[in-house]
Amino acid sequence: MNIDLPEKAAKLLRKIRRNYTVDFEPLVIRDVNLQLLQVQNLENILQGKDPFANISEFPFWIKLWEAAIILAEVAASLDPATAGPRLLELGAGLGAPGLTAAARGFDVTLTDYEQIIMNFQRVSAAASGLKPKFALLDWTKSTKMEPFDTIIGAEILFREDLLDPLLRVFKKLLKPGGKIYLAHDLRRQTLYKFLEKAKDDYKVMVKKIDLTSDEGKTTVMLNCLQAK
Repeated sequence: MNIDLPEKAAKLLRKIRRNYTVDFEPLVIRDVNLQLLQVQNLENILQGKDPFANISEFPFWIKLWEAAIILAEVAASLDPATAGPRLLELGAGLGAPGLTAAARGFDVTLTDYEQIIMNFQRVSAAASGLKPKFALLDWTKSTKMEPFDTIIGAEILFREDLLDPLLRVFKKLLKPGGKIYLAHDLRRQTLYKFLEKAKDDYKVMVKKIDLTSDEGKTTVMLNCLQAK
């Protein structure tokens, strides 16, 4: 699909295409229309890796997860006038939830841990006519970011050693009275370990959503956390 891009985004796209076969794919979330840059030859890159068994080797950012689509639906349902304007997406990957929030009028910051991931996000944002902020964020290091009204993340609880650092990120970057929305495949075992850790400091809402696709049935757990 050919999309006219600003020169800076077009330059990033040319850089991405040196290493990946990519194209824009439309994603419609309610009345929000996004153009997401996605890798087209996923099978060749993943080489049979299992996102539940090969956690250390699996490039989680490279796939548009069912959980991300559910979280994008949540983002589309939020109103910055009532939720507060500042929204942070952690481990944003392809950025569907955060870009949806930006289209809804939120002041969005998309974060991840590698520049190549941010380049995908920047190109998708430009193709979708959106101007969120972007920032590299390592959960294990301190950050000078100001707190946010809302924090969101899809399929970010895949490493047990990052659960405590993530809780520290929440404590530092969530405004008083703010909310956290998380979405994960029900099969992700670290999700349950995280919720056990979080329950002392947060009220946790749980909702299970079934999705059916060509790959079969997936159950996504949606959580809303608010500090006690």
